[in-house]
Amino acid sequence: MDKIIQFVKNQALPLAIVIGCVFHDFFGQFSAILPYNLFAMLFISFSKVAARELKPKKVHFILLGFVVAASMLAYWAVRQFNEILAESILVVTLCPTATSAIVVVNKLGGNGSNVITYTIISNIAVSIIIPLFFPLIHPQEGLTFLEGVWTILKKVFTLLVLPMVASELVKHFVPKFNGLLVKYNSASFYLWACSIVVLMANMMNSILDNPQNYHIDILMAVASLVICIVLYIVGKKIGTRYDDRISCGQAIGQKNTIFAIWVAHTYLTPLSAVGCSFYILWQNLFNSWQLQKKREADKKMKEEK
Repeated sequence: MDKIIQFVKNQALPLAIVIGCVFHDFFGQFSAILPYNLFAMLFISFSKVAARELKPKKVHFILLGFVVAASMLAYWAVRQFNEILAESILVVTLCPTATSAIVVVNKLGGNGSNVITYTIISNIAVSIIIPLFFPLIHPQEGLTFLEGVWTILKKVFTLLVLPMVASELVKHFVPKFNGLLVKYNSASFYLWACSIVVLMANMMNSILDNPQNYHIDILMAVASLVICIVLYIVGKKIGTRYDDRISCGQAIGQKNTIFAIWVAHTYLTPLSAVGCSFYILWQNLFNSWQLQKKREADKKMKEEK
């Protein structure tokens, strides 16, 4: 029994991916719980990070500059051949950091405060860039720039700022409870695995709902895989120069795909959201591989001792 429990703990992400894909009809019904699950996950994760540690650094703006430039250049290059594919590449690449990135960074032994700082910066930057430039790409009636910014910032505030504020209040007024959250911080990882089940179910449903578009679906799947590889590699390369390889890799590689799908449906061609759905698969497979390598490295260190 202990071996089974340990196997489930070690392989939580691959199991979540398989369960979500196989039982997509059932778990696709639970999309409404995702915001609450993300809130709880972040609330627990923030228990280990103090607000005073969240300081913008030069590397954060280098990462942001790369993501913005790469997304725009890739869009203008690919739109000559296929507009939907170009929009998919744009929204996937420009998409801000996933709030769940801190969960993986903590598991991998990275700098949690750095990835949270970049998550805030990237979300604010994207909330301005999208309503400013996307209407030029895909004209949108009835939504002004200020309305667009406010709509996006509300999402950012609810899913990122509120759990941080709640965590700070708990640290100051209920420190014993915060101590319990720190002690059982790994619970955030399993909450994230539950979110992946639902996200993978949604991915499967979105693909199966449009079987006639399988040609463009394949192109978006390949493009999102290439983007995932490039972003993680570049992030880690930049992070190596600033002694923060893990956090920088997750900062630009792990994307807020729920947000990206909403943006695609709101500002662009809805079909372009399929690329965001495939990105969910690629980034979680890569994160599973990273966590496996970390476990192997930790086991090797223990044996050497």
